[in-house]
Amino acid sequence: MAGRIAPDRRPWRQGGSGWGDDVTNDPDDLAGPPPRQRKIIHVDMDAFYASVEQRDNPDLRGKPVAVGGSRERGVVAAASYEARIFGVRSAMPSVTAKRQCPDLIFVKPRFEVYKAVSQQIRKIFAEHTPIIEPLSLDEAYLDVTENLKAIPLARDVALAIRAKIKEVTGLNASAGISYNKFLAKLASDHRKPNGQYVITPEMGPGFVEALPVGKFHGIGPATSAKMNALGLYTGLDLRNQSLAFMQANFGKAGAYYYRISRGVDDREVRANRIRKSVGAESTFSNDLTDFEAMAAELQPLINRVWHHCQDKGARGRTVTLKIKFNDFEIITRSRSTPLAISSRSELARLSIALLQNEMPTPKPVRLLGVSLSTLHGEALGEPQLGLPI
Repeated sequence: MAGRIAPDRRPWRQGGSGWGDDVTNDPDDLAGPPPRQRKIIHVDMDAFYASVEQRDNPDLRGKPVAVGGSRERGVVAAASYEARIFGVRSAMPSVTAKRQCPDLIFVKPRFEVYKAVSQQIRKIFAEHTPIIEPLSLDEAYLDVTENLKAIPLARDVALAIRAKIKEVTGLNASAGISYNKFLAKLASDHRKPNGQYVITPEMGPGFVEALPVGKFHGIGPATSAKMNALGLYTGLDLRNQSLAFMQANFGKAGAYYYRISRGVDDREVRANRIRKSVGAESTFSNDLTDFEAMAAELQPLINRVWHHCQDKGARGRTVTLKIKFNDFEIITRSRSTPLAISSRSELARLSIALLQNEMPTPKPVRLLGVSLSTLHGEALGEPQLGLPI
């Protein structure tokens, strides 16, 4: 499908709700949703980092590509669709990825290039709406209820955005269109790659009830396993439970699961979303046990975190140290200060102190990370890359 924009190949109604949703014989459905129903688009670039590398290097096109380190302790940051056929996924150890796909080509990440392309895409979004909530460099929510080009159908807004992205960057994007963020995110996954899908207000509850709980955005493997143990396998299973049951078993998140199982999500698309934390981490070529060696490895991570704070004019009060041991156990240790951390040396002092408190470590250390949270003073931050180096 490369080289052209692929819409959802289902019949579309022209007018009415403003969704461009499926033709139906139901008179109530033809009446459309109530006035002011929100129209939200979730745009997700297809295999973004890998696609940029394939775009810029013709020799990589059509081949299985992994962005990340090929060394023994490396991690896949992104995989092309050709690599995904073999089961290669982001966050997979490079050794495992190479074993599953012997012809896999590793490419070092070029984050500055990805960021520049992301800014091009953000400008295209801004031609259609000022209400943009970036989630990462390669995906965002857009509220197009009142779009700047006065395009009546949300479906057509998404088509226009995807076509412009293709024209400007040469890359493919997928999109999901719905009346809330949760369903828009689900919809964007439904026709990947290089496609789009609409979930209308009439379709929402039915779409959710057939969905396995593991496919719900926000439900990870651990929560999914817990739900399965309780006999909850689908959205319908969740919907059959009371709010009290969900809260008793899942705490505060229980109310959120209760609502989304009914296709309800009242969260607004938040323009100028303030990022909550900034962090950096590194996986080592060899496990570390020596304090001096670990302290040295922390320095470039501290530099990256502080550089972002300087660049964005942001300051934070909570330093968190992340330690991953050689058996993949992860621990975090945090320290908060009454006032915002004002210098790189203070950030370094607190980070090193957190490390010292854990010495000697009970097991060799595979990865270290540093993050700064409780941020303030940042007007608009790029979402954290969240990728190991």
